[in-house]
Amino acid sequence: QVLLVESGGGLVQPGGSLRLSCAASGYAAHYSVIGWVRQAPGKEREMISCMRRSDGSTYYADSMKGRFTISRDAAKNTIYLQMTNLKPEDTAVYYCATTFDVSLDFRDYIEWGQGTQVTVSS
Repeated sequence: QVLLVESGGGLVQPGGSLRLSCAASGYAAHYSVIGWVRQAPGKEREMISCMRRSDGSTYYADSMKGRFTISRDAAKNTIYLQMTNLKPEDTAVYYCATTFDVSLDFRDYIEWGQGTQVTVSS
């Protein structure tokens, strides 16, 4: 069983920052890639970024470059998503997910966490 648990979401004002965490356990290590995906209300899921576990290489969707940074603490089996200069349109449920190969298509991801809500509002 793969267990992915996101945390760190909440309410933040426009222009603010937030760091999300995703703790991976169980058979999560069987998957080579872990990533972040978000889903805004009434919209399709949207890929943000992913990381290859073997070497820490990172990949970003073009629309997400600049304000989002994926990182990890390998010893804790945890990945992070640092978000800066947040905008109301960043309001969404943020998920971490795993898959076998590097992909910026959320449909390729196999195991998903339950998500954490991020709301950007004044």
